[in-house]
Parts: sequence; C-alpha cells; structure tokens
Amino acid sequence: MTEDRKEITEVSQELSPGYSYLSNALKVSFALLKVIMIILVVIFVVSGFRKVEQNEQALVLRFGKIRGLGEDRVLGPGLKILWPYPIHEIIKIPVQRKINVGLNLFWYYQKPGDEMGEMVNTPIMPTLNPLIDGYCLVRGEKQGSLIEPTEGSDYNILHSKWVLTYQIANPVSFYKSCFVDESGLQAGRNYGDVIEQSITPFLEDLLADAVVRTMVNYTIEEAMYERSAGVTEHVKRLLQDKLDKLNCGIRVIDVQRSRIAVPRQVAPAFQAAHSAVQAREKAISGAKLYYEKMLSETAGPVAEELLKTLHDKNTDSSRTEQIWSRLAGKAQEQIADARAYRTKVVETAKANADYLSQILPEYRKHPQLVVQRIYMDAMEEIIEKADEKIVMQPAQTQGGTEIRIQLNRDPMLKSKESGK
Repeated sequence: MTEDRKEITEVSQELSPGYSYLSNALKVSFALLKVIMIILVVIFVVSGFRKVEQNEQALVLRFGKIRGLGEDRVLGPGLKILWPYPIHEIIKIPVQRKINVGLNLFWYYQKPGDEMGEMVNTPIMPTLNPLIDGYCLVRGEKQGSLIEPTEGSDYNILHSKWVLTYQIANPVSFYKSCFVDESGLQAGRNYGDVIEQSITPFLEDLLADAVVRTMVNYTIEEAMYERSAGVTEHVKRLLQDKLDKLNCGIRVIDVQRSRIAVPRQVAPAFQAAHSAVQAREKAISGAKLYYEKMLSETAGPVAEELLKTLHDKNTDSSRTEQIWSRLAGKAQEQIADARAYRTKVVETAKANADYLSQILPEYRKHPQLVVQRIYMDAMEEIIEKADEKIVMQPAQTQGGTEIRIQLNRDPMLKSKESGK
C-alpha cells in the first residue's frame, strides 16, 4: 500500500507541469471567449441603430409584420434605435425621390444609335411592320366604336414616346401592394435601391394602357396640335385612377409626351392635308370673325338674338320690341338719326302751319302783297346763305334792252377752293 502511494505521488509530480499548462490555457481561452462574447453583444446591440435620410421614410418590420398603427407605422428622418435582425427589419423608402419612366412602346423601330438623332442606319420601309413598329390608334372625323365603327368613319395611327414622373406618396400602401424583388439585392444596397427596377415594368404596362385608352378618343390634329395638353392630362388622370384603385401608394407627378409623329411613309401627304385643314379653318374662322364683327358693329351685342327673333315667326311682338330697345351700333345710330329727322320734319311742318295760319287773314285781304313779302323773305334767306352772288337785271339802252350782270365774288371763297 505504501509502495502504491509512492508511485502515485511520483506520477502526479511528473504530470503537474502539464496540468498547470492546461489550466492556464483554459483560463486564457475563457477570458478570450468572454471578450469575444462581449464584443458580439455590443455589435449586436449597435446593429440596431438605423439612420433614415432626409428624403426617406421607413417602415419597421417585427418578425416580418409592419410594427405600429396608423401614423406611428411610418418613421421620419433621423437616427432610430431598433432590435437587430431578425427581430426588427427596417424598410427605407425614398418618398421624396421623383423617378422617371420612359415608354417607347408606341414608337417605330430604330436601330441602335438612331434613337437620339435622325434616321441614319434605319431605312424607311414601304409599310409598317406591326412586329417591330409601335403605334397607337386615333379616331377619324366621325367617332365610332373600335369593334363596330360608324359608317364612313376611319382610324389613323400615330407614333409617340412618353415619360412618366412618379413619387411614392404612401409607404405602407406601396409596401403592401407593390412587389419589389429583393432576391438580387447586393451587399451595401437597401430596399430603396431596387424599387425602380422592380416596379418599372408594372408602371410601363399601366402607362401603355392609359395611352391606348386616351389616344383613341382624339383625332390626329387634336392629338398633335389642337388638344395636345388635354391628351397628356387625360393620360395622367386615367393612370392615377388605376393606381388609386390598386392602392399602390404611388402619385403621378407628371406625364409628358416627349415625341409624336405620323408614320414616315405618309408624312408628306399628312403635311399637305394638315396645311389644307389649317387653310380651311383659317378661312372659316375669318368668315365667322367678319360675321360677328359686322353684326356687332351693325346692331351691338344683341345682334345674334335679334337676327334669330326676326327669323322666328312665332316670336311675341313684345319680345321683339324689348330686343329692339337694346339695339346698338350703326343700326341704333341710323334709327336715332331717322327719329331725329322725323321730329325735325314734323316740327318744321308744325311751325310752317302755324306761320301760315297767322298770315292767312292778311293773305285774304292783300294776297299779292303777302306773296311778294314771302318771296322777298325767301330770297333774302337764300342770298344770305350763298357763298357767291350773281345779280342779273335788265337795263334800257338806245339799242334796246340789255342785261347787266354784277358779280360779287367773295375773296375768301377762292382761298377755300385752292386749299381743298
């Protein structure tokens, strides 16, 4: 027994340095492990700090579900403290960014390099190729259904390019309704970086649908010239209505038609037809303007109403008199002149009648004397108003009777005539 104890003591003495080294190594390992765990905990906690930029709003997902209710679901710009992933996940959406989407679906085919300039490499084919050339339908002069057009109606085609500018107005609705593919999200990029490329095809389809539904309601002249602003506004309204029905949280800022053209194969004929239409409209407009001007100058603002009243046999006479009383322009001047002349003639006749009534007793007594007096008064009035007086009177001479003429030429009369 004593020998066994001695052997154990000797073996323990031989192994004591190894145990000592192992014990020290374990102590150092545990210390390093504690430091690493503390660092990991700190990193884990610090990873919950998130910064939302000034042009962004954020949603916080708690185990994949949006946290909060109402307005509290959306976080504004600033530093946010959250639980790290996978407890919390932050979705930052650039609500202030205005994104442009171009649509070339309705433009004719162009080879690479021709999009920004003239057609250099792309030849003009005799006819359109629907497989590669894009276009939209516009209606003819008579409107009808696409399926059952009105007899005599026709539809034309136009090429056009469009640009949509949109903004995310409601982050919650956008996140719930719009699919954003995050599978290809690379390191260092966030949710907002893949929004544009994910929803662009979706917006292109909606914009194309709005363009097709809008353009078919307008003629070529209206779409290109007369109502171009109304066409873009119509497209914008249809697109926004569709997005609102889908509850996408997207607001359409603007829709612009960057380019528009008739088919190149018929461009010269279209320009000639358009020039003829413009000349026709100009002639019609000029005729209407002249018509309105003449009516206005002739009878004033009530000219049109008066004209209709005169042609309507069932119009009440009181109504006609009421319109006549509002008459203006040259007609009113002529009526006023006629009324003034009538008044003058009537008053002159009355005055003459009164005068003749007054001298009637004297005329009955001395007719020749009264007539001579009237004659002398008339001659005096006539001679007084005459600019030039010529008096002729007979004279007795030895050879017989001769007529002597006395000319009283007014010196001022000659100067008046020379000044004309």
